[in-house]
Amino acid sequence: MAVVEIRRSSRRRRTVRAYREGDKIIVLMPAHLSPEEEQTHVDSLVERLDRRERRVRPSDDELLARASVLSDRWLDGQALPSSVRWVTNQNTRWGSCSSSDASIRLSHRLKGMPEWVVDYVLLHELAHLLEPNHSDRFWALVEPYPHTVKAKGFLEGVSWQQR
Repeated sequence: MAVVEIRRSSRRRRTVRAYREGDKIIVLMPAHLSPEEEQTHVDSLVERLDRRERRVRPSDDELLARASVLSDRWLDGQALPSSVRWVTNQNTRWGSCSSSDASIRLSHRLKGMPEWVVDYVLLHELAHLLEPNHSDRFWALVEPYPHTVKAKGFLEGVSWQQR
């Protein structure tokens, strides 16, 4: 269970909000709430935050299942990865693949990004299983995905911001 830090404010009148800060969950709430109201809000917000994070931070098994769906939809099921997993040692690349064992690795920095961005990076790596370079044939495999341009722009913006 994550540590929950409650920050009360007399200026806050009605709204209660929660967000993750490192390993802690911060809950912002009005100072006037009773301990019972506080606990009700904390329980509800922590559950909602966990649910949202599970949705935008899929497990390795969920990534492999998503890769299968993307391959079927955009690559006629031709790209068959042996594994797809999150890694923490990729800080300059969003993803990579090894054609020798058909494994795909996605940078942990993608966690929490919109699903269409993660799908784009996953599709990009799936296409590399079929075409190892960035040739015209490679881009012909990736570009039918409707969010390609938007996802590339999103990732470029994140990269620029992190410089």
